[in-house]
Amino acid sequence: MPILRYKADYQPLDVATLERWKGVPPAVAGDCMNRMNCMAGRVSPLHPDMRIVGHARTISVMAGDNLCVHAAIPLMRPGEIIVIDAGGNPDVAIIGEILVTAAKLKGVAGFVIDGAARDVADLRGGDIPVFASASVPAGPHKGFGGSIDGPISCGGVPVRTGDLILGDADGVTVVPLHQAAAILEAGEAHVRKEADMLAKLAAGTTTAEMLGIEIPEVNAE
Repeated sequence: MPILRYKADYQPLDVATLERWKGVPPAVAGDCMNRMNCMAGRVSPLHPDMRIVGHARTISVMAGDNLCVHAAIPLMRPGEIIVIDAGGNPDVAIIGEILVTAAKLKGVAGFVIDGAARDVADLRGGDIPVFASASVPAGPHKGFGGSIDGPISCGGVPVRTGDLILGDADGVTVVPLHQAAAILEAGEAHVRKEADMLAKLAAGTTTAEMLGIEIPEVNAE
């Protein structure tokens, strides 16, 4: 079956802007998008210290087949994040140490896969962050095609090539590229707001007071 390949013609953010994004956690970015665009909890880092910030390159594969991933890796550019819709299949690994090493040599900054990985002990100790929804020893087949740089759904969230991917111990949030400037400003303001709230908590103010929530009177026996 042929591989469908779409154009990857997005305009990447400059280095300074991407550096600013490192200060906006995925949870904060999600809050600034009405708590949307956060991937399902099944998509999580193989190690809690893993962090990712970068532009998505999307891949869609047939369940249990990773031919398309092999074909896509030579197309990757340094700093990009490979985001794979593998149908959430937990029973067949789509990536492992060999593919992650191949991607590392191309300068790929990380993987996000709604599907399974294997060789996870090695991947946890590596320097390429991997977020996956399962781990399993069973390996994939090759031969059923897929798509590269087309629109996908990963962890229940739409993703397009060029969208900004943020990942940490909480999971992964997707920021549509056309919203990135506005969400960055809102996210930095939100980080400052939360720092102020923590300072007020340390000084004795309650969250109920800060949020204007009234403490109810006793109204039941």
